[in-house]
Amino acid sequence: MKDKYSAVWVSHSSISDYLACPRAYYLKNIYRDPKTNHKVMFMQPPLALGQAVHEVVESLSVLPVGERFTESLLAKFERVWQGVSGKRGGFRDTEEEEAFKSRGVAMLRRVMENPGILRNKAIKIRQDLPSFWLSEEDNIILCGKIDWLEYLSELDSVHIIDFKTGKFDEDGDSLQLPIYLLLATNCQTHPVARASYWYLARDNEPQEVRLPELEEAKKRVMEAARTIALARKLDRFVCKHREGCRACTPYEAIVAGRAQFVGVGGYKQDIYIL
Repeated sequence: MKDKYSAVWVSHSSISDYLACPRAYYLKNIYRDPKTNHKVMFMQPPLALGQAVHEVVESLSVLPVGERFTESLLAKFERVWQGVSGKRGGFRDTEEEEAFKSRGVAMLRRVMENPGILRNKAIKIRQDLPSFWLSEEDNIILCGKIDWLEYLSELDSVHIIDFKTGKFDEDGDSLQLPIYLLLATNCQTHPVARASYWYLARDNEPQEVRLPELEEAKKRVMEAARTIALARKLDRFVCKHREGCRACTPYEAIVAGRAQFVGVGGYKQDIYIL
């Protein structure tokens, strides 16, 4: 009998964590502080920026099309930014914070001046955290949130859009698109027609990317998910580098008590900075 509480839950972020460093995966996704019973999170300015911009843009999808831009996105951004301002966003000083904040303002100005697909009907998956059984046999559930699903009425299908706030293009070997394709296929009723990345720092519209074949997508994601499930069964999460790596070292500092606690996040994570 399948039991979602004993299942191994995987997502794009957790799989990426494991592929980067199994030890980092353990510290970010399994470890809990014995005092608070919370998971821990290492906050850095690029992460704070991404969180704030995504929250503002994604909030539009629940509004009727005609009401999405009645309030300035910059006004919304000012409110959202309060949650990551100062040390909570990992900023060393006001100068660094202002530099990142201005990047967010520029991205949202671009969206306001080029709303494009954001003025079209969007599909909202009904689950708070979209998920489905990737494999009942292996007791694995795939979960994750898709930034935006544009409804294409002429095809009665959906267009997956992922907003990018970083400076670098998504790696062609990334599992993000295969995972989003599987989620969109299994968590709502419309077929997936296409997918795009919208690099908000430079592009006025989303850039279409080739959709993987569904079976190939499932094969690639299952391979990674089974590797994680086996590691959890064996309780083996070892960094490949003797002295630690960029992914796990900040988390080792948190566990060792060498990081500064700055607050509790929305998912009951204890947030730390170095």
